[in-house]
Amino acid sequence: MRWLGRRQAPPRKAVVLATLAAAVLPDLAHLLPVIAWVLSGGAGLGALWQYALAVPGGEPGMPGWVAHAAHHLHCIFHSAPIALAATLLVWRWRAWTWLPLAGWWSHIVIDVFTHSAEFYPAPVLYPFTYQGFDGLAWNTPWFLVTNYVALAACAWVLFRQRRK
Repeated sequence: MRWLGRRQAPPRKAVVLATLAAAVLPDLAHLLPVIAWVLSGGAGLGALWQYALAVPGGEPGMPGWVAHAAHHLHCIFHSAPIALAATLLVWRWRAWTWLPLAGWWSHIVIDVFTHSAEFYPAPVLYPFTYQGFDGLAWNTPWFLVTNYVALAACAWVLFRQRRK
């Protein structure tokens, strides 16, 4: 990992992994307070699964600090102004980070249009407003099937390219 301290780009595999990590980070970061609560003995592992798979209003009962921290982490990592500030800071520091940052931005853009007002709308302008765009909920059956078929097709194309 000598490349971490240099201005040159890391190996391609590291960039791809960083991009994937940045793309899932917004949905994992808000789990940290819940994980801390579970690990401190405040709840069992079942509470973590219940939270991770919950529909709005179906979250487990949690202490106020856990719910508050999880909510704000969700807002922070789905916020375009915060992502813009982070992008400007990180990109200035290391120019090769454009692809991992694009992973984060793609998550925000996708979530804006695939979360309805009833199903965890993405607060894209947080901290200025909590208001989210009322898009099509990602768990709408026909959309969910279309999404997984598209992902499988992309994986198939990438797998076929790699084998050639």
